[in-house]
Amino acid sequence: MLVPQVDTPRLILRGWCAADFDAYAEMCGNSEVMRYIGMGKPLSREDAWRNMAMIVGHWQLRGYGMWAVEERQSGEMIGRIGCWQPEGWPGFEIGWSLRRAFWGCGLATEGAKTAINYAFEDLKQSQVINLIVPENIASIRVAQKLGAKLQGTTEILGNEVLIYGILREDWQMMYEYGV
Repeated sequence: MLVPQVDTPRLILRGWCAADFDAYAEMCGNSEVMRYIGMGKPLSREDAWRNMAMIVGHWQLRGYGMWAVEERQSGEMIGRIGCWQPEGWPGFEIGWSLRRAFWGCGLATEGAKTAINYAFEDLKQSQVINLIVPENIASIRVAQKLGAKLQGTTEILGNEVLIYGILREDWQMMYEYGV
């Protein structure tokens, strides 16, 4: 399947390639980055490879998925952002994870905003969610900037997570009125 490329002012959301692996393995091996993702522990290079292959396979099986995120200015692969709904997931999720060096400058919000728009406009989703570990204050702030509201909790991989969500109508209203 050909993964569509979506551009933002500072990012290129694109399909994955083998050249992305070293940067992806570095991200997945960072304990600070992985603290609130999956099992909350860094991944070995081998597990990072399997994780990247799973993301690539999600595109093939679902027709959508997480993009590799490239910083437009440097050309560096800086993380993953996109749509996620593996079997048994509680809803259609927009997720994000960036390499530590790229935190704190609004890139997750910029990319996630584009992914939500893609989910509503291109994939015709009626709602998107974000699953966030309660201690992950930075990701909660990103979800709130995107207009998502706390809807409840669920358990993912043995961890309690918050469910933030936004309906298509609320998303459209936010941008129609410039909120």
